[in-house]
Amino acid sequence: MAKTYQLAQWSLEDLFPAHDSLELKNALAELEKRTGEFEKIRPQLVSTIDFHLFNQIIQQLEQLHHLISRVYDYGELWFSSDTQNQNAQAFLAQVEQLTATIQNRTIFFSLWWKELDDENANRLMEQAGDYRYWLEAMRHFKPHTLSEAEEKVINLKDVTGIQALRNLYDAITNRYVFHLEVDGEVKELTRGQLMVYARHTNPDIRAKAYQEMYRVYGNDGPILGMMYQTIARDWFNEQVDLRHFPSPISARNLSNDIPDDVVDTLLNVCEQNAQLFQRFFRLKARWLGVERLRRYDIYAPIVKADKNYPFETAVEMVFESFQRFAPQFAEQAQRVFEQNHLDSEVRKGKQDGAFCATVTNDITPWVLVNYQGKAEDVATLAHELGHAVHSMMAAKHSLFTFHASLPLAETASTFGEMLLIERLLADEKDEAVRRDILFRQLDDNYATIGRQAYFALFERQAHDLIRNGVSVDELADAYLANLRRQFGDAVEVSDEFRWEWVAIPHIFQYPFYVYAYSFGQLLVLSLYKRYKAEGESFKPLYLQILEAGGSDAPARILSKAGIAIEQAEFWQGGFDVLGDMVNQLEALPIHSMKA
Repeated sequence: MAKTYQLAQWSLEDLFPAHDSLELKNALAELEKRTGEFEKIRPQLVSTIDFHLFNQIIQQLEQLHHLISRVYDYGELWFSSDTQNQNAQAFLAQVEQLTATIQNRTIFFSLWWKELDDENANRLMEQAGDYRYWLEAMRHFKPHTLSEAEEKVINLKDVTGIQALRNLYDAITNRYVFHLEVDGEVKELTRGQLMVYARHTNPDIRAKAYQEMYRVYGNDGPILGMMYQTIARDWFNEQVDLRHFPSPISARNLSNDIPDDVVDTLLNVCEQNAQLFQRFFRLKARWLGVERLRRYDIYAPIVKADKNYPFETAVEMVFESFQRFAPQFAEQAQRVFEQNHLDSEVRKGKQDGAFCATVTNDITPWVLVNYQGKAEDVATLAHELGHAVHSMMAAKHSLFTFHASLPLAETASTFGEMLLIERLLADEKDEAVRRDILFRQLDDNYATIGRQAYFALFERQAHDLIRNGVSVDELADAYLANLRRQFGDAVEVSDEFRWEWVAIPHIFQYPFYVYAYSFGQLLVLSLYKRYKAEGESFKPLYLQILEAGGSDAPARILSKAGIAIEQAEFWQGGFDVLGDMVNQLEALPIHSMKA
């Protein structure tokens, strides 16, 4: 590779030079101007509107949203990179308020569109081209839409209400500092740094890492739990009481354009296959030389392989694995680096974890990782760059239709990660490292499928329990029971894990988001199996899925690839792939590494 890449903080200059720059001040003024101009079109929204005028109005709204996205995401990305920066906190609050105000001033268009009679709506959609699915999906919410005055009140109150509470959760938990003694030295760690020790070869260190994690979260458990109760009540009040969705999860399902019964089928199949992961954990216990795994041990390495991958090596491996599959994958991933849109270093105050943020269809996405040199960090880099590739593949669509829907959002990221794993296994000569990678594949599949599905099952239960007035302690007990159901007698779960749920940001930030991970991973297992069987002939079909972005319903996009998401057999097919992996591991001669 011609260029060497180093750990670095991203630049947001492709959005704005700074929060107090003239460019950003001008953008704020332009937002006000464009919003005022859009408000003037309200009298033109009549049932007999000419399509040419209708199309102009949509494009005018799209241009407004393009500018909103740049301003809002600048605030989000700045805050994510420095959550303790008071200027970043204040600016994010400012743009959230501004966004809500603009939404209120322009909401009349979506309300008019949802109320339009079917005949005229169909007339306009037939000519709408790339905007068609966006218009169609909006009308799905017709039965759940309130009056203009009510919608405005919700938008405004969310800024200082539920969204402020979510920002507070982030600010509280991202400032946590964890202390762990390793080799006689007490280390001061971020959450991401602490969780590296969850995969340590020393079982005592693994246990202490988890105990420290839930000591810190548990100390604030009653407060964080109250925040979660409020978020769940707010969700029910709006989505069920006001909007009349049949259940709390139904609101998320409609946003994903996935029928309730498909999600029920997915979660049921995941529950039925909990025994597959239990079988894997029993196998892992034998490799570790223990009678039964503890919850501390589920991500333990089964060999003493602690290989570290320098960042520049990781980047090269990701690029090469993408290049082998499709040159445009590597070219698009490289754009993230060339434009300095990657934040890869670990530092205090930076948001833990990893994500890819796509702002608009004409700007390269931004990627955040916390790279520490482990094999899983290399895989995470491939995963998040896969998200970026997906967005760039679909960039030909409009701003309203290029974002992949949540159930399809993991299609490129997880596939990219699997390409990287294949590359690691092909090139790695150390058998101990190879075995470790194979076991980690199943570790990661558990984390993405089984674990996320049980998070979703807990969410469903928790929202019901909260509505019936349970305490935070009772929610913690319910979560502990959830863990013990999913692990059965294969894994011992100690009591401090009762506070794990308050450490899951997604259930606070995006209720019922998590099942999309199970959906996406099982989908990709099926697609990857076809790729290995069909080779080059598979690639056009797969690229077609990515290029579709969010321009059609997920079920219709997938049906073109011969996938029927309403059938339990489809989801079971993904588990069958995992079953084959377990079979392969069971066939290996066991060289016990005493845990």
